[in-house]
Amino acid sequence: MKIHEYQAKEILKENGVPVPKGGVAFSPEEARAIAKELGSTVVVKAQIHAGGRGKGGGVKLAKNDEEAYELAKKIFGMMLVTHQTGPEGKEVKRLLVEQGMNIKKELYLGIVIDRANGCPVIMASEAGGMEIEEVAAKTPEKILKAFIDPAVGLAAFQAMQLALGLKQDKEVTRKIADFITKLYNVFIKYDCSLAEINPLLITGDGEVLALDAKINFDDNALFRHKPLMELRDYDEEEQLEIEASKHDLNYIKLDGTIGCMVNGAGLAMATMDIIKLAGGEPANFLDVGGGASEERVAAAFEILMADKNVKAVLINIFGGIVRCDRVARGIISALEKVKVAIPVVVRLAGTNAGEAGALLENSGMNFVVAESLKDAAEKVVKQISNR
Repeated sequence: MKIHEYQAKEILKENGVPVPKGGVAFSPEEARAIAKELGSTVVVKAQIHAGGRGKGGGVKLAKNDEEAYELAKKIFGMMLVTHQTGPEGKEVKRLLVEQGMNIKKELYLGIVIDRANGCPVIMASEAGGMEIEEVAAKTPEKILKAFIDPAVGLAAFQAMQLALGLKQDKEVTRKIADFITKLYNVFIKYDCSLAEINPLLITGDGEVLALDAKINFDDNALFRHKPLMELRDYDEEEQLEIEASKHDLNYIKLDGTIGCMVNGAGLAMATMDIIKLAGGEPANFLDVGGGASEERVAAAFEILMADKNVKAVLINIFGGIVRCDRVARGIISALEKVKVAIPVVVRLAGTNAGEAGALLENSGMNFVVAESLKDAAEKVVKQISNR
């Protein structure tokens, strides 16, 4: 689950991580009031779940509260387009108004889970303010890493090694090490999947604070942090993904034209891969789960049909825990409710696959039946090319 920058900074502040003074505004009038309270120069920052806001025109400096008010009027309601939003952009519905800072140096600090090593990894770099992917591609030697044993936690020497690698003076280095420790504590405390400070700011008077902040939470751990659910902004999420979550479906919308319904994450990934090998583009990742009920399968199909980009559907089910006949009934049930004017290719294998085939054949509906995964991918791509 993603949250806004201002929400991330509130969490950081509550846990002793230094951040600039500021407040969230939901109208130009509120932005003016916050700017007046802060005094002097302020930064008006659009709040959306995407990076690159400054390049898109969503971050502006204001010399006083009236200028902050005028900027807020322009930014509120704008469709902010960045490299992470896509060409359609996202509507700005809230702003963060912060005190302007005396910037001496910008650094990078981030914590993620390293899947290969099965542990958190802390990354730090002198190249603050840049996308870490760009730094990794062009100057990977500038990225310092510390892999943290979850059973032991972050050791003081690891925080200090990272801080020393950023080549600042002694007092600032000490503050950076303290900042790293506190950020790691937040990462563990809230079961984060990402905690990124970019840039990590060193001010002219030697203070170290989070000029920007991005925190994502592990969805699978949210049951331990129910208050965090109040931070969720549904306006920032894909509506079909929200609907899928209501039915406990694992769904991620993509940009292709072939809707996929699969049981099992591994099989779903393989299905998307083979669609691309056949010359098509998957429109989604959709895992109905190992024990999917007819109701969940029907809900999954309705979600697929709600995506206007979908020109054909590939249903690829292996009957292990879930029986193929149960999936077939769910498909038939969904097609009885939802008008489908696009081709549907079905590949069922495993438990009760024969019964499932008979159900589909006797349904009176027009399915394209495939014998193998390769056959299914080729047939669904062909169906699109023939339209």
